[in-house]
Amino acid sequence: MKKRAPASVVESAGTHRKKVGRTWVHTAFEVKSRFVIELRVAPRSLEAAIALVISVAMVCLAGRYPLFLLDDHRPYVSALLQVFGRIKHRRRPRRCGRKRLPSLKPPPGLLAGVVQKTRDARGHLRKVSRKALFGTVRQIETRIRKLDIGQRINTAHLERFHGTVRGRQCRLTRRTRQISRRSDLLQDALWIFRDLYNWIKQHGSLAGRTPAMTLGMTDHPWSVPE
Repeated sequence: MKKRAPASVVESAGTHRKKVGRTWVHTAFEVKSRFVIELRVAPRSLEAAIALVISVAMVCLAGRYPLFLLDDHRPYVSALLQVFGRIKHRRRPRRCGRKRLPSLKPPPGLLAGVVQKTRDARGHLRKVSRKALFGTVRQIETRIRKLDIGQRINTAHLERFHGTVRGRQCRLTRRTRQISRRSDLLQDALWIFRDLYNWIKQHGSLAGRTPAMTLGMTDHPWSVPE
């Protein structure tokens, strides 16, 4: 049922996570088309962050980088560098002495903005700050306005999508008896939801088209057998 997206699919991507018991649902979401690239059930680890970034990199054109809008999950920095980074060999200041180890540097054109939320002891939101992870805030916000997905660094579209997921997946509602005791069953349910959302569901914000139709991957809403 899943079909590989064209290389131009990712123009603006966001990654976020939703806590489910002891695991998290990591999401990669293409904002302009509402196309869900990945829903991955995994702990909050560097390995999960790398796998999520790889899923985005697989649908990018060579040499073109999407705009990443992220939360303040720390492993995203290393994950982005390991997937998109370039090796930089540093020279010694003098001919003698120990050689410097090579390091990973972000390539030119890679933009990533972070939304950082500060909460009190009760979990109430107190402050929202924005910063540039790669690139500058001005470059990122210029790209955001060009894509017409807002004015400032934000993850609003992804948070709205998480509300849709919770409303349609009883396993993810805040108070439910339909809890998932096995992460593999939850993963299967989310993958089915992802494909139905991408290929079958028609969105009013997309003029009645599906996300796959918006990307030019199909010319009609698919049926469940398709």
